[in-house]
Amino acid sequence: MSKKILWIAIPIIVILLLFGWVKGMYNNMVTHDETVKTAWSQVENQYQRRMDLIPNLVNTVKGYASHERETLESVINARAKATQTTIDPDNLTEESINRFQAAQGELSSALSRLMVVLERYPDLKANQNFLELQAQLEGTENRIAVERKRFNETAQQYNTYIRSFSNNIFAGMFGFTPKAYFTAESGAERAPVVEF
Repeated sequence: MSKKILWIAIPIIVILLLFGWVKGMYNNMVTHDETVKTAWSQVENQYQRRMDLIPNLVNTVKGYASHERETLESVINARAKATQTTIDPDNLTEESINRFQAAQGELSSALSRLMVVLERYPDLKANQNFLELQAQLEGTENRIAVERKRFNETAQQYNTYIRSFSNNIFAGMFGFTPKAYFTAESGAERAPVVEF
């Protein structure tokens, strides 16, 4: 009788241990995946903060530099395009992040051109509202860089976890795929030329 119980108990214990191990691994993958999604939402929050500041900046500039219409329109158009480019957090592929990054890069470029043009307007540069908006925009750019770094770190932890042996076997079975990273924009490897 005791041998019969032993032959039944051992497979049940092994099955329960195996189930607990797979369950723990799956739950860890879910936790890492959710951490990546949270980090991504923080990236989007900072980009949204920047987009929210732009209309105020454009309106402030309009009064001083109304004949810089083309530059202002390029900022507005780039903002509209960046607003329309979104990514589903479940689909953080290299292609989708590159598309998002390209739209945000166009906006950054348009803002840079605007700031260069505004150097010609000393009254605007002395305007307190403009200075505050400019400082907030600079702070937001720093926040974006920090959140992108955090996103890359969490994506790296997630990717490492799902690619580790034996996790990689179950990750594929459960549909967990690697997440893409933010990368440096093209041309970032060259130092800018400064001329006086």
